[in-house]
Amino acid sequence: MKTEERGERVNILGVGVSAVNMDTAIDRIDGWVHSHELRYVCVCPVHSIMECRRSQPIRHIFNSAGMVTPDGMPVVWVVRWSGHREVHRVYGPDLMLAVLGRQRHRHFFYGGGSGVAQRLAELMKRRFPDLDVAGVFEPPFAPLDQLCTPQAAALINQSAADVVWVGMSSPKQDEWMARMRPLLHAPVLIAVGAAFDFHSGTVRQAPSWMQRSGLEWLFRLALQPRRLWRRYLIDNPWFVWELALQKTGIRKFELEP
Repeated sequence: MKTEERGERVNILGVGVSAVNMDTAIDRIDGWVHSHELRYVCVCPVHSIMECRRSQPIRHIFNSAGMVTPDGMPVVWVVRWSGHREVHRVYGPDLMLAVLGRQRHRHFFYGGGSGVAQRLAELMKRRFPDLDVAGVFEPPFAPLDQLCTPQAAALINQSAADVVWVGMSSPKQDEWMARMRPLLHAPVLIAVGAAFDFHSGTVRQAPSWMQRSGLEWLFRLALQPRRLWRRYLIDNPWFVWELALQKTGIRKFELEP
């Protein structure tokens, strides 16, 4: 896929983050559905960038995506410092609500724990009465080899969905999209992680002021310290250190295709 087909990107530690805001992201998704272009979308907080730093295959998945949205405020700030003042946060849960709120496409919800995706679909249908829900599937907790199968693809394809929302942990959800993309007919796959838990009411979401100020990580860490301590207490300082090396030119981070 040529760079110009995916829009302008900013190199953050070797990850090409799309210079988009919510309106341009939604317009791009709508365009892919209408033209039936097969794409997948990764949302990208600091954690995802550091996962890409640890793994070349994960970095390749992100850099091959149709769009990599600036999901966390630190990522937004870096993109803006690079000269893209029009960029705003395209946060997975907000992107989901914005796209569903247009009530234009057929949507499939894949992921979440037991009952989460079904409850999410029901709540979104109540919120947006004309929403076209193509289907729901809550996969078992299993390795990707057991999830990325022709049978799973057939189930989703039978629904004739336009957009498949994927709610798993990152980068597992991004790997799932990359593996399943050749097998699925839906034009757009979007991995939104915790959006399934937030919008189903399974997990509390940080207050808006904490999201805007870049402190959402602190709220989530307080709620789930065992699961998230490494992500925030190790990855965040490491991100700042390597970003300083990149910005001062001490270290080069190539933007691989």
